[in-house]
Amino acid sequence: MRNKLVIGGLAAALMCSASLVFAKDAPGQKFITKAIEGNLAEVSAGQLAQQKGNSDGVRSFGKMLETDHGAANQKATAVASSMGVTPPAEPNKKQKKMHDMLAKLSGDAFDKQFVRHMVDDHKKDIREYQKEAKKSDPASGYASETLPTLNKHLETAQSLAKGGTKAM
Repeated sequence: MRNKLVIGGLAAALMCSASLVFAKDAPGQKFITKAIEGNLAEVSAGQLAQQKGNSDGVRSFGKMLETDHGAANQKATAVASSMGVTPPAEPNKKQKKMHDMLAKLSGDAFDKQFVRHMVDDHKKDIREYQKEAKKSDPASGYASETLPTLNKHLETAQSLAKGGTKAM
């Protein structure tokens, strides 16, 4: 009787550990999912900046974000599909909340918050993309290819934050 309990316990433990192995994401899956959500959020933020931006610089930057992140999202979606990942169709909850907060602002208040958010967001994104680019999974090529664009966005946002609100 005792042997049956031990064997049953071992079998249950093996089944649990096997399910943990299968449940673990393949390399790059979490990154590419977050990247797509981020691209969708940036496209939406860019559109918002074009509508609500007070300065030419913010509106122009919004257009740049919409264009660049739209193109990046097409690439990220293709990578996700090749990895067997279902691409998200919308930004995550935190990103939606930020969009809603920005949408309530107008004038200089919008420009200031938008630019501050873009600086912070692109700094965070660059760190994550640099980390992924060092790996050797399907998403790392996308990360490496996208980094120059993210750096350009950060530079533009930092310039706007320093008062460079003229058209770019």
